[in-house]
Amino acid sequence: MGTYLSKRLVNLLTTLLVMSVFVFLMVRLMPGDVVDIMLGQETAASEETLAMLRRQYGLDQPLHIQYIRWMSHILRGDLGLAMRTRMPIQEDMLRKLPITIELAILSVGLSVIIALPLGIFSALRPNSPADFICRFLGIVGLSFPDFWLAIVLILVASRVFGWLPAPMFVPFFENPLQNLSQIALPAFALGFRMVASVMRMTRSTMLEVMGQDYIQVARAKGLPDRYVVVRHALKNAGIPIITLIGINLGNLLSGAVIIEQIFGLPGLGWMLVNAIHQRDYTTLQASVLVSCLFFALTNLCVDVLYAYLDPRIRCG
Repeated sequence: MGTYLSKRLVNLLTTLLVMSVFVFLMVRLMPGDVVDIMLGQETAASEETLAMLRRQYGLDQPLHIQYIRWMSHILRGDLGLAMRTRMPIQEDMLRKLPITIELAILSVGLSVIIALPLGIFSALRPNSPADFICRFLGIVGLSFPDFWLAIVLILVASRVFGWLPAPMFVPFFENPLQNLSQIALPAFALGFRMVASVMRMTRSTMLEVMGQDYIQVARAKGLPDRYVVVRHALKNAGIPIITLIGINLGNLLSGAVIIEQIFGLPGLGWMLVNAIHQRDYTTLQASVLVSCLFFALTNLCVDVLYAYLDPRIRCG
């Protein structure tokens, strides 16, 4: 198990290193820079002024020097200063990152709580009316884009229930009820498609596993159906389901960018969009790199669960 985890950690660090280079170069390919945004298109500035400002922000250095300097700060745990505000990025990110994490966790939790029972129920009653209803709902769920569903939810909630997104976000530990009332609709909008995909994957994998010989043997021994489904069938069908959940969790962080904009949640997605508009290289790089880190950590957790569910993986 130790060797297995070591290999996965090496892969994680290698992935993050490659992604840091990719993020650094892609940000520099964006048209214009922070100096152009600060001065504005209508402001006449001399070449000396432009050169002085770019030198102040370190934009006059070669790309490899800028990258090495940036990575040296990252390795020391310093995300740097925002180019527009000259404030530490860590302080802003520590305020915004928990909002995105809470949104993603609630979306995944909601989808798993709904999808797994529906998928198992559908698999245990194939081609029944209940199975057709579950499959139909799965197709419908996959057909709705997140942003469209978010807009519809806001319209229905505002017109029918008189609910509107709060102007100020309230952290969970300050007022849990108000926080959940603010985060419930965004979490549902973000996790609705995941409910459909996980439910369909659970149904298909459970149907395949329930037809295996060892399931018939377990039933022939007189084991209760609930024990056979949970301890034998679901555990062996879990690897494809966990894979899909892990992929969706990583995608939720990117999908949260749109949902946070629609519902006015000041999370990591909000921070990322503002950094793009302002050409704030340091904030943009830090935001994307943190997103990559969470995606990589999610894959690491999925690999660990693989090894737990199937000992052949960690021994291979």
